[in-house]
Amino acid sequence: MPSLPLNKQPPAPPTPPEFQLKPTRQPMLWAALAYSAGIVTGTYVGRPPSWWTAAGVAFLGAGLYFVRRRKWLGVGLALGAFFLAGALHIQLRGPASPLDTSLQPFAYGDAVEMTAHVTREGKLREASPGEVRQSLDVETEEIDTEGKRVSVHSGVRLGIYSERPDMVSRGEAAPRPTMRFFRYGERIRLPVKLKLPRNFRNPGAFDYQGYLAANGIGALGSAKAEDVQLLPGFAGRRLELWRTRIHSGIIAKIHALWPPPQAALIDAMVIGEEAFIDRDTRVDFQRSGTYHILVVSGMNVTILAFVAFWTLRRLRFGDIPATLLTILFCVGYAFLTEVGAPVWRATLMCAIYLGTRLLYRDRAMVNALGAAALGLLVFDPRQLFTASFQMTFVCVLIVAAIGLPLVERTSRLYRQALAHWDADGYGPSLPPRIAQFRVDLRLIAGRLARFLGKPWSLRLVRGVTIVCLRTFELLLVSAVMQMGLALPMAYYFHRATTIGLPANVAVVPLTQLLMPAAVLTVGLGYVSPLLAKLPALLTAFALQAITGTVHGLGGLRLADLRVATPSVLMMATASAALILAMICARHRALLAVTGLVALLLASLTLAFVPPQPKTRAGVLEVTSIDVGEGDSILLVMPQGRTLLIDAGGPIFSAGSQLDFGEDVVAPYLWTRGISRLDAVAISHGHSDHIGGMEAVLKDFRPKELWVGLLPPSRALESLIVEAHDLGIKVVRHWEGDEFELGGAKVDVLFPPQDWPVGLAPKNNDSLVLHVSYGGTSVLLEGDAEKAVERRIASLHHPHADLLKVGHHGSATSTTPEILQSVKPSFAVISLGFQTSFGFPKADVLQRLQNSGVRVYRTDLNGAVTFYLDGHSVTPWLAALP
Repeated sequence: MPSLPLNKQPPAPPTPPEFQLKPTRQPMLWAALAYSAGIVTGTYVGRPPSWWTAAGVAFLGAGLYFVRRRKWLGVGLALGAFFLAGALHIQLRGPASPLDTSLQPFAYGDAVEMTAHVTREGKLREASPGEVRQSLDVETEEIDTEGKRVSVHSGVRLGIYSERPDMVSRGEAAPRPTMRFFRYGERIRLPVKLKLPRNFRNPGAFDYQGYLAANGIGALGSAKAEDVQLLPGFAGRRLELWRTRIHSGIIAKIHALWPPPQAALIDAMVIGEEAFIDRDTRVDFQRSGTYHILVVSGMNVTILAFVAFWTLRRLRFGDIPATLLTILFCVGYAFLTEVGAPVWRATLMCAIYLGTRLLYRDRAMVNALGAAALGLLVFDPRQLFTASFQMTFVCVLIVAAIGLPLVERTSRLYRQALAHWDADGYGPSLPPRIAQFRVDLRLIAGRLARFLGKPWSLRLVRGVTIVCLRTFELLLVSAVMQMGLALPMAYYFHRATTIGLPANVAVVPLTQLLMPAAVLTVGLGYVSPLLAKLPALLTAFALQAITGTVHGLGGLRLADLRVATPSVLMMATASAALILAMICARHRALLAVTGLVALLLASLTLAFVPPQPKTRAGVLEVTSIDVGEGDSILLVMPQGRTLLIDAGGPIFSAGSQLDFGEDVVAPYLWTRGISRLDAVAISHGHSDHIGGMEAVLKDFRPKELWVGLLPPSRALESLIVEAHDLGIKVVRHWEGDEFELGGAKVDVLFPPQDWPVGLAPKNNDSLVLHVSYGGTSVLLEGDAEKAVERRIASLHHPHADLLKVGHHGSATSTTPEILQSVKPSFAVISLGFQTSFGFPKADVLQRLQNSGVRVYRTDLNGAVTFYLDGHSVTPWLAALP
């Protein structure tokens, strides 16, 4: 191959990254870390603001003095000043949003007349057959109660529903109810029942009150659509009105361009609208480790920024205008979405990165990350404690501190062999290993030239090599990401994404096609639907490939690996392994491999080595978990075996976005360090007892499922089928069964095998268990009513120190006969706060008091634990304050 003329010779390549990987300066990262440490310290260590201020000024002054004399001391003092500034900031700002109690006097169960205006537009959902619900946020203007009008300004999350009960009750096919869509700024008046938000008071429970308070919501309300009166006038900000109109218009355009199932996913991926995503789809994305694809995240901003900048450069825009327009485009995109902090974080980071590029500075991603993190923490220090901020920060840090250095010393090194591909004189200037690689590729191209011709063979070999190197980079970065994110995934989401690597390798490139194609389709859709057809087809193709991959891989049993909350020691070890991998990535190959091996071992340990459960040996533990108006009881036997009886659920199978098993029961068990259950039992087939059991079966894979009577019930049948599919043994228990479980004795007191089975589940189907250890015992009634209680008292004469009160304290249970037989010292009632059924009934509480029973209630006490040591019973309140 002839050489290029001397004046056309390519420049000598720069020194390969393999030989210049030196630790770079990241002052903004260290400043952000020091500021974060100060925020954490200031949250838990109280000092007067003047103390932090004086110390900060002293540290800053000393740092300026020493910076030219002893640089290391000056830098350390400067970081100390950042530390003190963070501590001062969090104490001045406060650790959390205060709860709004201004609506508390009106949240007593009766309807009040409320005048308000919409602050967040409604989201329509079909809650159940024949019913449509709209969820929206409003700000109250005044409350009219008992003829008095009170001016109150507080946020309310309002649920408005519309139904056709006349047709549904007759079993007719009712047309879908229609409902007006309430827009931002509209003023409304309606009768509404208000209630204060309340957390499930279990260790590990989601802080729903705090979440609503952070969004300015002080109460929850519900009303019928036909009772809502639209008032004249507008209340709100015009800029937000324009944003919501554009946002709604984009969603409408998306639903006009794609069919509903595809439009729902594009809503979420492109514009951040998740109202049309069902729970099963979310779970599939979570199980496959690709949930960041479903929601608008930093990756979306990065993809769109790259496409925008590339397009502008192809259109002959200069570097400065292309950079500025790209930043403006990202800001506009973040403004239109409703995602909030995550997308703004990504936008700020992208702007810093592009800005440093514009100034011809070293594009150090780690430094840009530190600057973005510091700016966001200065704006709101409370973000440091959110999972979203931490995941974003760790994710980018892993890519910048581990992924890119590894790419630089591997694939990027070999990509130098592809530069100036037609020049003969370039190869000798490369390092020997890279030069040999280039020679080998050109030899292969020479062989192929016999069949394809020289130009095409060179293009083919170079193209295939680039694809292989890019694929290797994607695999490498994805693998490092999966290992590095193992700890936050286990801690926050209790998942080990075992198939995250292959799923992301397939899905991420498709997302890079989907995002620009979808944006182009929507843009062209406003011009001409005909022009939008081609990019719409490309978007649909990418979307179907993404969903097919997610559903296929997410459906594998290996993907459904749930883990308990890691121990403090394990979290410290995994964090140390991540830091070690970051430090070693830019050093010698042996050290880099050592860091990766440490990170791999830590991630495998998090996934497959469960923590030690937090239990007491040698005692029988009975915990009534707070699941609202349902039932869920955990028994830990003296030898550590575990039994869960019921798993809560919605009342009357009402449509609910809450999965009691996944969202309420499982977090408590994971917080206890429980990854597997030995057995689970269902007392009877009512939804408030078994509604969450399917999730429990999937998450904890018990060895046995205990059941008693099985009347015709779609929910019961589905649960039994699910147990068989998971390989769980279904065991029928009948009156008279006696057996030992983990050092405790279990007696089944009901039902007998000849008990008549009704046409539907009822309370008197309940499986009644008597569990004893030494001289102490507990009677677990489920929802057994008077007939069953009298039979048990007359036939079995059970005695128990602890009674789980039947049917949530209803007057149908807790008869004098059962109390006289059992003679309990303690009783626990599982019920919801201010339940609509009026439980517990006053006469039941009076009977318990007359019998000298000490009563605990989950609505008042939260989760309650009793320790039976064989001689006495010790109650312990495990609930959050």
